[in-house]
Parts: sequence; structure tokens; C-alpha cells
Amino acid sequence: MENYVKQIIDFQKTTFDNTYNAIVQIQDQAEKLANDVIGQMQWMPEEGKKAFDDSVKMFKNAREDYKKMVSDNFTKMEEPFV
Repeated sequence: MENYVKQIIDFQKTTFDNTYNAIVQIQDQAEKLANDVIGQMQWMPEEGKKAFDDSVKMFKNAREDYKKMVSDNFTKMEEPFV
């Protein structure tokens, strides 16, 4: 039974990791596209560009914090079965 539960947790962790990595790739591509578009907007003030960059940094930090929290909790779920 313990082995079965561990397999389920491993499957969920792998599924989360793969989905997370796919989402990160999509978001990174969207960021590159947005940076290219913003870079071509000569009318946009530097403050606007900086606000966009700050938002991206904040979003990435939140995304990394979320990943760490989920990974830590998967580790806690596995502890009784190791």
C-alpha cells in the first residue's frame, strides 16, 4: 500500500513539474514578444517600460515562490513513505 501511495505522489509531482515547465516556457515566450513590441513603441515613456519590467520580475518571483511551496509540500507528503 505504501508503495502505491508513493507512486501516486510521484506521478502527481511529475505531472505538476511538467505542466509548470510548459507554462514557464509559454510565459517566457510571451514576455519576449511583449518586450519586442514595447521596444518598438517609441512613444512609450521609460517609466512605462520600467513598470512592465518590474511587473515581470514580480510575477517571476511569485511563480518561483509558488513552485517552491508546491515542491516542499510534495516532499512533506512523501516523508511517511520513504
